[in-house]
Parts: sequence; structure tokens; C-alpha cells
Amino acid sequence: MPSDSTDTQSEPPRDRVRRSAAVIVAVVCWVGAVAGCALTLMELVRYPRTSDAFVRANTVGVAAHVSGNIVELNVRDNQRVTAGEVLFVVDPRPYEAEVERLEAKLVVTDLEIEAFRQSVLAASASLEEMLAESAYAVSYLARLEPLLAQKFVTPNEVEKARSDAQASLGRVEAAEAQLKRAQRLVGDDLDGNARRQEVAASLADARLNIEYCFVRAQVSGYVSNLNIARGEYANQGVQLFTVVDDSRWYVLANYRETLLGRIEPGMTAEVWLLACPGQPLKGVVEGIGKAIFQPVGASVNALPDVPP
Repeated sequence: MPSDSTDTQSEPPRDRVRRSAAVIVAVVCWVGAVAGCALTLMELVRYPRTSDAFVRANTVGVAAHVSGNIVELNVRDNQRVTAGEVLFVVDPRPYEAEVERLEAKLVVTDLEIEAFRQSVLAASASLEEMLAESAYAVSYLARLEPLLAQKFVTPNEVEKARSDAQASLGRVEAAEAQLKRAQRLVGDDLDGNARRQEVAASLADARLNIEYCFVRAQVSGYVSNLNIARGEYANQGVQLFTVVDDSRWYVLANYRETLLGRIEPGMTAEVWLLACPGQPLKGVVEGIGKAIFQPVGASVNALPDVPP
């Protein structure tokens, strides 16, 4: 029976070269595969990546600050708007009427204040008159009392003079009270006139409500979830639609806990979007979330929610 060495020696040189080349290629492929796996693993560990991520942006809810019918609607769904642009207008006529009413009330208030100030002058003059009468009555009593011992006057005259003096003092106190009341009715204080300030504040608020009738975009972005039409009644503070702020975008990505040690705030991140193939975006890591909502085990009615 022939041996293997004999077979090898009898094998043509071309076959031996082919076999050697096949062995070398197999070894190179195996080594390359191992090296590729090792390099890929090192790359994944050194530069963590994930496909469990999504893009988000800040949103601003749009609501009217005053109630009323929408008389102008200047946007449509998915339209881009700029900050300060008028989105819709609430009927301003009721608020304009309120402004006119308060402007008239302010004029009347100024007239009332002037009348109260005249009352203060009258009360002050009346007080001076009462003071003069009281001073005379007291002086007259002081002159009569010494004459009673000499019987130049009767006791009734002295008693009447005493009564007049006491009454005059009471009239002085009443005049002083009337003057204080008149001064308070005017409403003047160190910061101005309180009566006028009250009406002026209401007027300023009414004028501000007219400005609130013109609802403007607070940020630049895209209108979303617009389901209203002209004529819709807008309730104060009730959100009507949303503006998506496109000035800044965020990517929220979920990583395994074993990779979090290699991610730090301030690091450069590369983002690939399915909507933009071949166009990587650059970003900066802002931070690592400290907690997430976990449906499994969450408390429901003070009990853990664990699916069977």
C-alpha cells in the first residue's frame, strides 16, 4: 500500500502551490476576522453607540390670554413662523369698549378729586372760623367770671358764656373731623392720588388686554396640532395648538449601564439620522439622566405593577 509521503511526492507542483495558498488564505481570513472582531469590540467600547435614540425639541403651547372669538387666523398646520409674528387675533371690540369706559371714568375721577380738594379748602376755612369763635367765647368767659364776684353780671350770663365756650370747643372738634374726612376722601398720599391710581391701573390693564388680543409667536418654529378655524371661541389660558421651537434640537439616547462610564458631559457626539443618510450631525453631550420611568415595578395605588 503506498504511503502518504509517496502521494505527496507524486502530487503535481501546481496542486501543492494551490493547497498552500488556500491554507494561507484561510489562516489570513481567520486572523483577519479575529482582529476585526477585536477592533470592532474595542471601537464600540471606546466610542459607545446606540440605535435606541430619538430626536426631540422644545414646544411652546399657544393659548389666548383673553377670551373671545377668533376673528383672524393667520397660520396653518405645519407652517413655519418667526418669533413675534401674529398667529391669530381675538375680537378686540369688547376690550376697546372697556378702555373707553375707563378713560371716561378717569376724567370723572379727576373732576371728583378736584371737588374733594375744594371740600378740603372749605373744611379748612370752616375750621379756622370755628377756632376764631371758640377763642372769642373762651376769652369772653374769662372776662365775665371776675365780674360775677363784683355783681356786674348775673350768674345766668356767666353760665351762658361758659356754655357757649364749651359748645364752641365742640364745634372746633367737629370741624377738625370734617377736615380730616375731606382730606381722606381726596386720596392723596406720598406716591400720588390713590383714587386716580386705582382707575389708571384698571385702564392700563384694559389696554394690555387689547394687546393680548393679538396672539404672537413666542419662539420661531413650526405650528403643530392646529385644529381650529376662524370664528372659534378662545377661552383664556386654554391651549389651542403648539409651536415646535426649531432653534435647538436634542437627541435622547439610551445606553447600557456598562458604557455610561465612558460618556461625560461636554464630549462631542456624532448623530446619524435615517432622514439624512450620509450626513452626520455634530452635537455635544449635555448630561446623563439620573432616572427614567420604569413601567415594570411602578407603583399603582400603592402597589407595584408587575405583569404576570
